[in-house]
Amino acid sequence: MGYQAGTFDVIVVGAGHAGVEAALAAARMGCSTLLLTINLDMIAYMPCNPSIGGPAKGHVVREIDALGGEMGKNIDKTYIQMRMLNTGKGPAVHALRAQADKFLYQHTMKQTVENTENLTLRQGMVERLIVEDGVCKGVITKTGAEYAAKAVVLTTGTYLRGKIIIGELQYESGPNNMQPSIGLSDHLRELGFELVRFKTGTPPRVHNSSIDYSKTEIQPGDDVSRAFSYETTEFRVEDQLPCWLTYTNERTHEIINNNLYRAPMFSGAIEGTGPRYCPSIEDKIVRFSDKPRHQIFLEPEGRNTEEVYVQGLSTSMPEEVQLEILKTISGLENVKMMRPGYAIEYDAIVPSQLWPTLETKRLKNLYTAGQLNGTSGYEEAAGQGIMAGINAALKVQGKEPLILDRSQAYIGVMIDDLVTKGTSEPYRLLTSRAEYRLLLRHDNADMRLTEIGYKIGLISEERYQRFLKKKEAIEAEKERLRTTKIGPQPEVQQMLREVGSKELDNAIDLYSLLKRPEVTYKHIAQIAPAEMEIPADVAEQVEIQIKYEGYIRKQLQDVDRLKKMEKKRLPENLDYMNIQGLAMEARQKLNKVKPLSIGQASRISGVTPADISVLLVYLESYNRKVAN
Repeated sequence: MGYQAGTFDVIVVGAGHAGVEAALAAARMGCSTLLLTINLDMIAYMPCNPSIGGPAKGHVVREIDALGGEMGKNIDKTYIQMRMLNTGKGPAVHALRAQADKFLYQHTMKQTVENTENLTLRQGMVERLIVEDGVCKGVITKTGAEYAAKAVVLTTGTYLRGKIIIGELQYESGPNNMQPSIGLSDHLRELGFELVRFKTGTPPRVHNSSIDYSKTEIQPGDDVSRAFSYETTEFRVEDQLPCWLTYTNERTHEIINNNLYRAPMFSGAIEGTGPRYCPSIEDKIVRFSDKPRHQIFLEPEGRNTEEVYVQGLSTSMPEEVQLEILKTISGLENVKMMRPGYAIEYDAIVPSQLWPTLETKRLKNLYTAGQLNGTSGYEEAAGQGIMAGINAALKVQGKEPLILDRSQAYIGVMIDDLVTKGTSEPYRLLTSRAEYRLLLRHDNADMRLTEIGYKIGLISEERYQRFLKKKEAIEAEKERLRTTKIGPQPEVQQMLREVGSKELDNAIDLYSLLKRPEVTYKHIAQIAPAEMEIPADVAEQVEIQIKYEGYIRKQLQDVDRLKKMEKKRLPENLDYMNIQGLAMEARQKLNKVKPLSIGQASRISGVTPADISVLLVYLESYNRKVAN
């Protein structure tokens, strides 16, 4: 028998990286929020790599923070190492990555959740949704608890019909031997949702004291202060733990090749599609058979554990084969394996069944986020989580939804890709997926999104005022550089010779001088310092905005063209089968995705420029009829 367990504005199911961001956002926006999870001890758990950030992923963490989310703050409190990647390349691909103390990370996030106003945290497994007349109105747990809500957000990760596979062994399980969620998956099918079967994996963990680090290469953290959150003021540059680099070899590859018949990926035991950009070691050996070796990173899982994560060795080989593989690797000859690697299969929703708000098209007031939507990675999950939480709260409050477009955020790129194109494999965010990546940099997430976070109530007044002062300081310094001229004085000429730049013939403004590739803002500050000290983050923005001014202007022109297409709105209930002139493939794809604009329609695979021309003509006629 069921019982009435409570009523909330928003219910979030699942407390992984998507779930905590969704619940925190909704609660902080003033909605009474319930966060339900299978296990209270596994909040924001990292079942795979104990790290946050990296290319594109680090950008998303900064965007979450700029909107008022928690992931950046949490990793800044709990990291054991921080590094900026791709510093030898342009600012568009600079990417911050932190090695996490995974246990401290989840405990700190749990504390934040427990101490957040309007947020109730409870343990329970959701088995069914309460649905009336095509509207989701709550959830029912395995114990019979019935919770009513105005909006529900599902963030169930890899738990839906989860199955762990190690060699010939298979059993129903969520990640790391947690309970799987079977009933909810079956219920979603009953409700008419299309689900797909995906797979991901994790490598073995080994004992720290059994590694001979003298045979590996040290990978230290950066010796400068870095942070993901714009609110972080305390840094731990000295107190960092190193990671270590080693490699597979011919003997490793030989053992893998000799045991491929026992590898679930090749024996047919795995039915789910795995991630293209994070393949298992056996997949790498087969696909890249010409490579004599592959990188293996040894990453500590925390300060108070001996477990070391063997990054680059994701595998579902039999346990004894995993140990044999490990012992061939330099530094791991006497290694002790603490946990074997495994593959995990799970159900995911086909994301083209979602609106760009992450609300489902089939059921009103039901939102989904995270790996349930076919993505991989903690950061991708958290980015969707905060957007689903924001939009659930906005709907409850009767306000307009928030949709970030492709020119505003990597989060916008990801969600647009998912709902417009769908995905046939676990989706990973890459810098190459963004057309406007010079605008979507790691350094300027606050410039892009703080205003939005403030308007929806997730950014405090104090933080917003600091942001406005930063904006003013950037513009003031750019104006100073425009209006200050400098002549060919000896110290200027010497600086230019030292950096390999052409000496001055006449006076030049500092703005133009900074545009030279060899000249940095530090050089400008040496020869013509400002009256007041310029903060490092302001100087960084000034230099990037000036140096890349032409490229940025060109991308902004492209964005203007995009926005014109996005402003041409399409009715949600349009039946494309009735539009004459559209190719049959276009009609089918358009009916499936139900694009909200001509811009979104143009990004659907199978919709041609000729189809868009037909749509534009139809839309003009449609709008005239509506106006009359």
